[in-house]
Amino acid sequence: MKFIEEKIFRILMYISLLIVASFVISVLWSIFSKGFPVLDWKMVSTIPGAGFYVGGEGGFLNAIMGSVYIVLGATFIGLTISIPVVFYLNVYLKKDSIFGYIARLVFDVLFGIPSIVYGAFAFTIMIIIGIRASLLGGIIVETLLIIPILIRSMDEVARTVPKELLEAAFSLGATRIQTIGVIMRQIAPAVATATLLSVGRAMGDAAGVMFTAGFTDYIPESLTDKAATLPLSVFFQLSVPQIEVQNRAYAAAVVLTIIVLVLSLSGRLIMRYFSKNKIL
Repeated sequence: MKFIEEKIFRILMYISLLIVASFVISVLWSIFSKGFPVLDWKMVSTIPGAGFYVGGEGGFLNAIMGSVYIVLGATFIGLTISIPVVFYLNVYLKKDSIFGYIARLVFDVLFGIPSIVYGAFAFTIMIIIGIRASLLGGIIVETLLIIPILIRSMDEVARTVPKELLEAAFSLGATRIQTIGVIMRQIAPAVATATLLSVGRAMGDAAGVMFTAGFTDYIPESLTDKAATLPLSVFFQLSVPQIEVQNRAYAAAVVLTIIVLVLSLSGRLIMRYFSKNKIL
């Protein structure tokens, strides 16, 4: 009887795996089959020309650079905030601290909030303090989006650091600040992986930056300039009835998909490498 149950559940798992894989393959096939044939160097190396969104010449370099600027700025600020928070939760607080439990619960809730909510919140704050849609606004909302991802990803690994390791450091006379270095060596793979996953999440976000970064056909030169992003470039081009423009939207989606896939695979390779090589 147990053998039959095991076989049934194994079949169900295989079916579930095939369903999920078929969805992924169908999405990738739809994007690459339409976008890859029209993708060329000109599209990724030039900004939109006159009438670009009605079939004119040009490319979407503005969207690529806007996404890069926003993601790099958000990642830098996010890491600057997240790493000290993780250390505080795991070095300065006790393992059974009520405050630590509440803090982790809050970050779990923030982790699941849709990006459009962050966008609406950031947009409200921008109106209150008088900031218009700009590169700075996009960086702010993406920072808010990725901070819970960074903290929870790194915290889960930091909590697995053996308590004996910390006690050994303290017994040798190490201060809490010096002990942070011990934990940092242990969670380095988690920091790298969480960073790559956060970059992928921020790179693919459209709802948040729609409110805060605006859109422009030019590459931003300052924090107060509007900034285009790849997801919004795809959205606006798909809204145009011309087939040629829609195909270019799929080409932009190909670039975005490749970036996100590379980041995701890099994160997995880093974790696999450090799992085989425990000593950092």
